[in-house]
Order: sequence, then C-alpha cells, then structure tokens
Amino acid sequence: MAEELKILQKTYDMIQYGYVCLRQYPKSERHTLAAETKKAMFKLLESIIMANKKYYKKNAIQIADVSLHALCYYIRLARDLQFLPTKKYENWAKMTSEIGRMIGGWLKSTR
Repeated sequence: MAEELKILQKTYDMIQYGYVCLRQYPKSERHTLAAETKKAMFKLLESIIMANKKYYKKNAIQIADVSLHALCYYIRLARDLQFLPTKKYENWAKMTSEIGRMIGGWLKSTR
C-alpha cells in the first residue's frame, strides 16, 4: 500500500512540474500538443488511483503504463520541436522514467 501512495505522490509532483513546462509552449500549441500532454498526465494519475482502489489491479496498471508511454512521446516531441528547453526535458523525462520503474515493479508484483 505504501508503494502505491509513493507512486501517486511522484505522479502528482511530475504533473506540477509539467504545468511549469507547459507554460513555455508557444501560444499556438496551447490547444494541441499542450492539451494532449495535460490529458495524458491526468489519465496517468487517474489510472494510478484506479489501480490503487481495484481488487484486480493488472489491467489498471497496464493502462497507467500505456498512458505513461504516450506522455513520454508527447514530452519528447515537444523537445524535438523546440518548445521545451533541454534541461526541462531532462528533468521531466527523469521524473517519468522513475514513475515508469515504479509502475514496472508494481506490475511485476501483481503477477
């Protein structure tokens, strides 16, 4: 139970940092890439909460994993399109990879 709460806090912190990063996107991207990135972050948070509450956790954890992978691609695309400075990309990517390792361990423990 403590691991799930830790991953929830890490995800919450990552979303807060993501919002700081999203402010740097150009105005033209606010309703496209920035909006999709926000959706992916919230879907990740929602699926982690769902996995924490469900008795059969495997499917919800897999949904969280898919959401995280989509988010990683959105973040990488923002860096490649130069909407995101390299330093912020590295910090954000570090946070997402840590969450990914936690999801992987959680998924392994359900098998």
